[in-house]
Amino acid sequence: MLSTSGKAVKKMSKKQVQTFFERLREQRPNPTTELNFSSPFELLVAVTLSAQATDVSVNKATDKLFPVANTPEAIYALGVDGLKEYIKTIGLYNSKAENVIKACKMLIELHGSQVPNNRKDLEALPGVGRKTANVVLNTAFGQPTMAVDTHIFRLGNRTGLAIGKDVLEVEQRLLKVIPKEFMLDAHHWLILHGRYCCIARKPKCHECVVSDVCNWPDRFDFGANKPILVKNIDA
Repeated sequence: MLSTSGKAVKKMSKKQVQTFFERLREQRPNPTTELNFSSPFELLVAVTLSAQATDVSVNKATDKLFPVANTPEAIYALGVDGLKEYIKTIGLYNSKAENVIKACKMLIELHGSQVPNNRKDLEALPGVGRKTANVVLNTAFGQPTMAVDTHIFRLGNRTGLAIGKDVLEVEQRLLKVIPKEFMLDAHHWLILHGRYCCIARKPKCHECVVSDVCNWPDRFDFGANKPILVKNIDA
């Protein structure tokens, strides 16, 4: 794997990985998704709507939708056109509305209106791919899965934590290298770090709590040259 300057990115050592997650845990002891939800079904809908959209835009829509309809039966009763009125500010809302309605129908008919807690049944739902299933399994059911989005894919390759040519390879690498004690919350730590610190164009290496264990050769160009004092931002 090469950095933006053409230099090779080395894989992190076990010691680096351990320190990396210890720091992220110290910084965010209680990480969680930024999507608003109060049930596995609400989470499933929110994550489905979040594809190629921001959590902020999804929350604005679901904050209006869920008080009106937050069960498979209630959303199914809205129909595709009725649901579109609530989510039309979200990208790809036409196809997302159709998928959510179809998924509600399947949940009612096949799962007693309950969200399945296994990958096979989740991925059989319209609009639910591997990443969405991983988020639901991890966040709603406490399973140690790893949902790799663009932030985590970038961070894994950039830092040397998990180098891979596609999201599945990065996911499998993360599952292999992350110590068990961190696995349950690792997805949230990584996505939040990628979203707010290890950003795409101008990563904030000068304020990164793991800059000294990161293997990105270009980090020194962004002011990273020593460990940063970890501040608990969840306090």
